[in-house]
Amino acid sequence: MPNVEHATPLVDNPNAGYSPRLCNEDLAPTRNQSWSWYNIFSFWMSDVHSMGGYVVAASFFTLGLASWQVLLCLLVGICIVQLCANLVAKPSQMAGVPYAVICRQAFGVFGANIPAVIRGLIAFAWYGIQTYLAANALMLVMLKFWPSLAPMTSGHFLGLSHLGWICFGIMWVLQAMVFWHGMNAIKRFIDIAGPAVYVVMMALAGWILYQTGFDGISFTLASKQLTSGEQAWQMLTATALVVSYFSGPLLNFGDFSRYGKSMKEIRRGNRWGLPFNFLLFSIVTVVIVSGTQSLFGRMITDPIETVSHVGNSLAMAIGLLTMITATIGINIVANFVSPAFDFSNCSPQKISFRTGGMIAAVGSVLLTPWNLFQSPELIHYTLDVLGSFIGPLFGILLTDFYIIKRSKVYVNELFNDTPQGRYWYKGGFNPKAIIALVPSVAICLTISFIPSLHEIANFSWFIGAFMSAGCYRWLARAEKESDEVSYSGEVAVSKE
Repeated sequence: MPNVEHATPLVDNPNAGYSPRLCNEDLAPTRNQSWSWYNIFSFWMSDVHSMGGYVVAASFFTLGLASWQVLLCLLVGICIVQLCANLVAKPSQMAGVPYAVICRQAFGVFGANIPAVIRGLIAFAWYGIQTYLAANALMLVMLKFWPSLAPMTSGHFLGLSHLGWICFGIMWVLQAMVFWHGMNAIKRFIDIAGPAVYVVMMALAGWILYQTGFDGISFTLASKQLTSGEQAWQMLTATALVVSYFSGPLLNFGDFSRYGKSMKEIRRGNRWGLPFNFLLFSIVTVVIVSGTQSLFGRMITDPIETVSHVGNSLAMAIGLLTMITATIGINIVANFVSPAFDFSNCSPQKISFRTGGMIAAVGSVLLTPWNLFQSPELIHYTLDVLGSFIGPLFGILLTDFYIIKRSKVYVNELFNDTPQGRYWYKGGFNPKAIIALVPSVAICLTISFIPSLHEIANFSWFIGAFMSAGCYRWLARAEKESDEVSYSGEVAVSKE
């Protein structure tokens, strides 16, 4: 149950008096804050242990930097993510509400639909792409054991082969089944998925070492030489890329921290799930990628392709199926839960958590992500546009909670849609937050689309976050809360 101080007596129905336009069972403050540090740790494991995480970690060792420089960048970047995750977690853990609802503090009870829809659309696109990648892995397994299915890969419908449609459909249904059983089922799934990938990764690394010996492993995978200035720039870029890669799940981390027992448990889970876990995963990844260069004469950064080279059919099938499990894990964590809450926030009485998630699932099929994936330029610009909103939203959310609201959440007011409500502002929208958002997003978009500014595009998240935070801090300076609680309502407090 959320940690709150009550200025008024409790009633039998804790959600009594909440506006139906703002509340349903999924958006209301949770009464079951039971997640321990291990559940948070497993959340980050599922987020890190994916095909995308594998490629990102391996790519840093191809920048021409020394191994200690790469590991330093990874450590600094992931520590920034850890710090930000702790900051984002607190308001949702205090109030027991998801990201979309806590945004009502800054953007207004209806204005919160702006950041909610933006985050939902980002997840919407990535959900389809991750499902397509997992379907490709499944297709490799099926072709390995049933070669007679090969003719089904020749015909195409809407850009995908017949066997591709079957595999995509299987992955679509499997993910929907896990999601449909609710957050408890998701928690149990990610508790298993993350560790399972480590077993396969360690086994694959052991196989690589057995084949090549320690002499075949190099922690610097690039042959190019860089000047001191180039090394410094590449290190800054690599650090920024780590933060950018995790920016999506980081923004809506409140969807999961709302279930945390306490901030102490969440911080512990973040500590083990981010710096320790990410560095270990990166090192294992480099052992595997470096070994492929020695074994096959070329560097293979696709984990599915690496597993497919294992001679034993059973071992290959187990490896690929585990990779599929990992992809399901990250897809549910990063791209299913978020739009479920975000779309539900737009119309709570018509769109439940399940309905919101299924909207994203159905939309991912209509998006035909395999066509987007075949056009890197298109997907690059599409996701850059959506990603340009993440930094500014992050900056406004934290500035409002920690500086303007002084770490207070008036829980009942998050569900009050009357003009007397604390978060009503003007018609349910906070003009100051919206005004701070627009120029910050515009600058990030400019950086993404102007070729001459391409080198600083990787820093868009930082630029957007600091610009929106500064702008909103100045616009809302007159609304800064005092240390005294002078409001007769339910005030959430932190439980350490």
